[in-house]
Amino acid sequence: MKKKINPMTRKSFVTYGLLLIVFTAVEIMVNTGSISSMLQGLLVPICIYSILAISLNLTVGILGELSLGQAGFMCIGAYSSAIFSNLVKDTITQPLIRFPLAILIGGICAAVFGILIGIPVLRLRGDYLAIVTLAFGEIIKNVFAALYIGYDSAGLHISLKSQGDLGLAPDGKMIINGALGISGTPNDSTFEIAAAILFIAVIICYNFVNSRTGRAVMSIRDNRIAAESVGLNITKYKLITFGLTAFLAGVAGVLYSHNYYSLQASKFDYNLSILVLVFVVLGGIGSIRGSIIAAIVLTLLPEMLRSISNYRMLMYAIVLIVMMICTSNATIRSFFVRNFEKLKGLIIKKKPAGETAKEGE
Repeated sequence: MKKKINPMTRKSFVTYGLLLIVFTAVEIMVNTGSISSMLQGLLVPICIYSILAISLNLTVGILGELSLGQAGFMCIGAYSSAIFSNLVKDTITQPLIRFPLAILIGGICAAVFGILIGIPVLRLRGDYLAIVTLAFGEIIKNVFAALYIGYDSAGLHISLKSQGDLGLAPDGKMIINGALGISGTPNDSTFEIAAAILFIAVIICYNFVNSRTGRAVMSIRDNRIAAESVGLNITKYKLITFGLTAFLAGVAGVLYSHNYYSLQASKFDYNLSILVLVFVVLGGIGSIRGSIIAAIVLTLLPEMLRSISNYRMLMYAIVLIVMMICTSNATIRSFFVRNFEKLKGLIIKKKPAGETAKEGE
């Protein structure tokens, strides 16, 4: 007798298959010159936004808490990894060694801040949690915008006032130059690496959701009092989820900082956190696959509509409204589900009853 596959396992494998198909198709189009240079430049940002969306979905969809601190965690990952890469790029010249180390450093730094912030912040709920995490993101952005770091033979020099206060030797080099940010970071991010990290992030998220920890987190989301009454440590599971969300956001920041020559803290403002939240809401709260689809569509859409620049933002707003209606309306969702099941029934023919009985024997 055949063992039935868990619906969540089936869903995760379908997502893996779709990602592999899309990656293969994009690689073929890039190698054959079927994609314009403008769209090629969007491939890495699409992967970055997809990682941000699925990581935020762990907090918003699985944990059930509203967080607006993704830009702050991404900023920490971007700056910490860029500092590391600029310090060691002359000694570790091999990108295959330097970039994985930068990814680990960026992700771990963001996770540490996520846990430290989460200890006091996760005691709050709802709008209060959103306000505090939003304030955290703005504080982090402003701290990095006011930070000056340089190094010479005497070591690192740090100042929050001006470049002149660093006291660098003539042979010294600047790493962070205040609001001007960091320049000269090695361009190690490629579409292949970003797609591989996205694939790994999706595997991590699905395994987390399907694990005992993920089920505990969802029980806390559904009924906090009942979960606490059976002995679940609410703070522990919230910190695990928040730390994983921050880690993945930090990894996305590493990809971002190593995809552009210059990096400024002003890029990580509250608008970025709101944009990532839009991806999660439009893709379906709790749906990892939906978050990726929403991130892809909403990243490509403004560039695809650039030819009608006068009406570009109007069309963008209309698409957002339509997507929101389709994802939030139960009747429309059930219509698509029914038709998808009919289509699947036409493609996959059912076996005769006698043949099924023989397999059962």
